[in-house]
Amino acid sequence: QVQLVESGGGLVQTGGSLRLSCAASGRTFSNYAMGWFRQAPGKEREFVAAISWSGGSTYYADSVKGRFTISRDSAKNTVYLQMNSLKPDDTAVYYCAAGPHTGDMTNEYDFWGQGTQVTVSS
Repeated sequence: QVQLVESGGGLVQTGGSLRLSCAASGRTFSNYAMGWFRQAPGKEREFVAAISWSGGSTYYADSVKGRFTISRDSAKNTVYLQMNSLKPDDTAVYYCAAGPHTGDMTNEYDFWGQGTQVTVSS
């Protein structure tokens, strides 16, 4: 089992920035690829970004490319999502997830956090 706890969400104005953190415990963090997903009210959960177990490869949804950056610190068992130039469309609950490899589908990840709310005001 891997336990994931997200933090760092909040209310921010359009154009602002937030950094989300996801702290992992349990099995060896460095064995897992990590992903960030988000879910807005009434919508499906969607892929945002992913990072390989080594941190050497990263992937982004087109909607966030150039604005968001995913990174990981294995010494702290933590993955981050730096979000810049935020837009109202970025408003959602953001979830981190752990899985055996990077992917953009929810069923590719085995463990999930409880989510953190991000609200971008216009």
